[in-house]
Amino acid sequence: MLALYRFASRWPLGLLHALGAALGWLTWAASPTYRRRIAEHARLAGYRFAEVRACVAHAGRMALETPRLWFGPPVPVQWRGEDLLDAAYAARQGVVFMTPHMGCFEITAQAVGARYHAGHGPITVLYRPARQPALREVIEMARRREGLETAPTTLSGVRQMIKALRAGQAVGLLPDQVPPEGLGLWAPFFGQPAYTMTLAARLIQQTGATPLLVWGERLPRAQGFRIHVQPFPEPVSADLDAAVTQINRAMEGLIRQCPEQYLWGYGRYKKPRALHP
Repeated sequence: MLALYRFASRWPLGLLHALGAALGWLTWAASPTYRRRIAEHARLAGYRFAEVRACVAHAGRMALETPRLWFGPPVPVQWRGEDLLDAAYAARQGVVFMTPHMGCFEITAQAVGARYHAGHGPITVLYRPARQPALREVIEMARRREGLETAPTTLSGVRQMIKALRAGQAVGLLPDQVPPEGLGLWAPFFGQPAYTMTLAARLIQQTGATPLLVWGERLPRAQGFRIHVQPFPEPVSADLDAAVTQINRAMEGLIRQCPEQYLWGYGRYKKPRALHP
């Protein structure tokens, strides 16, 4: 597995994106369940499939660009809103980055870590360890890089993120990722009940860290990526239920900026899995 990823990492980004787009459409054509999920989730948000159909190719591009981002040479990155990030770091209260399953979320953590670790320490990102040992090894090796730390979805991982925030560092997570049962709340997402993690809200409430929205736009013709940094649109409530709803609403706002790069095929409304299967 590791050898395959390293081999693919040497391919041009344009070729990986072209192959990924084809893979995305092949997957869509082969899976009626996947097709229905994309159409239904887009409909719940008020979109026709024709308006978001590009998400099919983008899902494939995301899959095949990963080896290049993990093991290949750097890719071009542009920034929008970096002044917000400079100010948040300067406050030294910690920064909580939140991004939905949209665009290239892998590049956001890499770019922040590369740009700010020298002066402000690494960014710590939440991740769910892979179940397959071979893939777990690949992920662990890929994320051993300067400026980037990882925290597993365990109690020790949560403590690691709190420690980083209290040291004035940054953490990153995907608040629209469905957590295990008992670690979330049901809150509206595009008007539908969705089991939503409470971790992002708790981190902000407990540490006073600055919440920021971020997403990595995949640019056309393999020109690289554009990192968008935006302020959280309102003060985060001290009430946990209200704060979780606010975060879902903020994720909706980001998705509406570029719905064609959101993973509409992600099982956002699925029943949470048991914490201890």
